[in-house]
Amino acid sequence: MTGPPQHPPRLSDVAAQAQVSEATVSRVLNGRAGVAAGTRQRVLAALDVLGHERPVRLRRRSAGLVGLVIPELTNPIFPAFAQIIEQALAGHGYTPVLCTQMPGGATEDELVEQLEERGVTGIVFLSGLHADTRADPSRYARLTARGVPYVLINGYHPGIDAPFVSPDDGAAARMAVRHLAELGHERIGLAVGPVRYVPSRRKAEGFVAALGESFGLSRGQAERRVQHTLFSVEGGDAAAAALLDQGCTGIVCGSDLMALGAVRAVRRRGLDVPGDLSVVGFDDSQLIAFTDPPLTTVRQPVHAMATAAVGALIEEIHDRDRGERDAVRHTEFVFQPELVVRGSTGPAPG
Repeated sequence: MTGPPQHPPRLSDVAAQAQVSEATVSRVLNGRAGVAAGTRQRVLAALDVLGHERPVRLRRRSAGLVGLVIPELTNPIFPAFAQIIEQALAGHGYTPVLCTQMPGGATEDELVEQLEERGVTGIVFLSGLHADTRADPSRYARLTARGVPYVLINGYHPGIDAPFVSPDDGAAARMAVRHLAELGHERIGLAVGPVRYVPSRRKAEGFVAALGESFGLSRGQAERRVQHTLFSVEGGDAAAAALLDQGCTGIVCGSDLMALGAVRAVRRRGLDVPGDLSVVGFDDSQLIAFTDPPLTTVRQPVHAMATAAVGALIEEIHDRDRGERDAVRHTEFVFQPELVVRGSTGPAPG
């Protein structure tokens, strides 16, 4: 059984959705030159959003498959990264292949093997084994030797010769501590992920430095305010309980999910956020502004990082095809986060 016939899209509707002129829409639909790639992509996206099929002549041949290997989809920051990376890849003509790791599922090495069997042009790794200081970095050297371009997001290892894209985790922790200190908090704790992960270490280093700068605490004193746990709601809950027992009135968390766990721990004790305890998250994924209370968080620059990562990968692919190598690009590109103040932080109690 077929549905009703689809009417051709009205130029005015597509133009309004894409925020371009009707003349530009006409040029795109008719396959004419003179339209910037980004503008053309907006028009095609508008067709998709409005539910119209793309004309056959606009269906491009894929430039190749690019793998995107991410840890899991339960943390909303990872789908946010994946969406922007996939959009950026599509804009360059590549077809993204999403590979998700989960407990009991395929490992990163197994996923890479499967991607190579399918002849991928390149791979984007997000928060992968490159962020784990206990993992063997030689797996990436072998990937390079096999001629597979790749880029690594959120994590760094000096022994891996590839482009890295990261937020400034240390700066994120410092700006969160400064925000709480300005509100009068003096006993501030950090709930962060396992110590073997580079982002966790960097956040902890920034936090310890900030407590020394703001309150004159020694390194040892500041480190006692750090709770390493799981990057999850349950991890945040457990860490917050321990920090509450230390008398903390403000907690900086390594992710928004951990921050939600901290809020849960506070309420379980009959206390109030932010009346009794202020909580700062990290990531600022899409729905965090609608939590109760709306979460103060440090925004990870997802769009800028994802776009930069795809740009670096495209250059890696071009270098491979030309038989060249850009050592300057094989470094870490660090992006500055932004503090977003909402309702989960307030003046220190008393």
